[in-house]
Amino acid sequence: MEYAFRLFESNDIERIEVGTTKGLLDIHCYLFQDLYDFAGQLRTLTISKGGFRFANALYLKEVLAKIEQMPEGNYHEIIAKYVEMNIAHPFLEGNGRSMRIWLDRMLKAKLNTCVNWQHVDKHLYLQAMERSPVNDLELRTLLAEHLTEDIDNQEILFKGIEQSYYYEGYRKEDEE
Repeated sequence: MEYAFRLFESNDIERIEVGTTKGLLDIHCYLFQDLYDFAGQLRTLTISKGGFRFANALYLKEVLAKIEQMPEGNYHEIIAKYVEMNIAHPFLEGNGRSMRIWLDRMLKAKLNTCVNWQHVDKHLYLQAMERSPVNDLELRTLLAEHLTEDIDNQEILFKGIEQSYYYEGYRKEDEE
């Protein structure tokens, strides 16, 4: 979590491309540089979670190239791109934490808004994400309820980072 805070405190986030695979790789590398040997690198293994198989590693680069070309002109398109990136799941670990920052960067750049993650219920979010490959309406609705135009509010940002780690089973106390 320390690197997630530092990414924003240092303003390094502003040097990361918005909505691109390279941008997502850079976010992942920054967040996990001292935790994973594979930080910022695409996975080479095919993985699954809860019976759902993510994009085959053999085709991952091609899948990511297609996702990168997806439009980001409105909220629905941005959420669709986020869902497709989740289906691709480009990393062995750290996908969710990296992709939530990636999503907020797109929302901020294109729509001058972001998700106030501290108010998004963990269980509702995880259920919506699980169902999103079939239909992203539930996810779009859930996140739309928690959009904010207060995009430069540090408290919202940092509490959102804490919430993002909480979704993955981590608490701030775990790092101390």
